[in-house]
Amino acid sequence: MIKILETERLVLRQFELTDARFIVELVNTPGWLEFIGDRNIRTEVAAINYLENGPMKSYRENGFGLSMVELKDETPIGMCGILRRDTLENPDIGFSFLPEFMGKGYAFEIANATINYAKDHLNLKTILAITVPNNKRSRQLLEKIGLKFTKTIYTPIDNEELMLFSTP
Repeated sequence: MIKILETERLVLRQFELTDARFIVELVNTPGWLEFIGDRNIRTEVAAINYLENGPMKSYRENGFGLSMVELKDETPIGMCGILRRDTLENPDIGFSFLPEFMGKGYAFEIANATINYAKDHLNLKTILAITVPNNKRSRQLLEKIGLKFTKTIYTPIDNEELMLFSTP
């Protein structure tokens, strides 16, 4: 296990292939499907493919990526991390949590620590974030961790409207 950071209640660690079952659960929650989209990950085999070609590939190529968020007792509760997308000028923060762990301050705790880690350890000057306009909770969290709405952008493939946030 490669631990990235630790907060008072949480651990952020790199994903491992043994996390496939958790990935299947997370990416099929109502919030993920509504705000991020259906990734058609219904089996552990599909989840392993996602992990190998997503977070694990990003760790190798960029030195960072989406990672597992766990309670200190190793209960998996979500993901958070820094991504590098071809469609954005700078890396961006992303996060998602299982519904039963929302509203407890975990998202703020780990997202805030991740932003600080990105600035202090990865030496990233500018960190972006994107969200769909109707994801009020995500917008509020982005503002709470210090990001500011910059402009509206549209995805190149399906022309989906997104709100772009940035560190000052």
